[in-house]
Amino acid sequence: QVQLVESGGGLVQAGGSLRLSCTASGSVFSINAMGWYRQAPGKQRELVASITSTGRTTYSDSVKGRFTISRDNAKKTVYLQMNSLKPEDSAGYYCYANIAGLTTRAYDYWGQGTQVTVSS
Repeated sequence: QVQLVESGGGLVQAGGSLRLSCTASGSVFSINAMGWYRQAPGKQRELVASITSTGRTTYSDSVKGRFTISRDNAKKTVYLQMNSLKPEDSAGYYCYANIAGLTTRAYDYWGQGTQVTVSS
């Protein structure tokens, strides 16, 4: 079994920073793309940022210049550094990873989510 465990969410004032982490564990053979989605109440899920196994990154327009995604392949961990946070960044943040197991093809796995709340 493969699990993704997130940490780092919380309450922060507008203009502040948070760093989210997501670590894969279990029967992991290789990790392809990793990334973060977010979803606020009443809104559609939005892809925030993604990073390939070679480090190529993409960002949604709403977070470009403020958020930075990175990964540590040795630690099987993806990070999301969020700076200059705005109230509209408040949402549940979910990490995902495309992971091949020891004896299985690659599947998409999801973390349990971590809440980010930005007060004005």
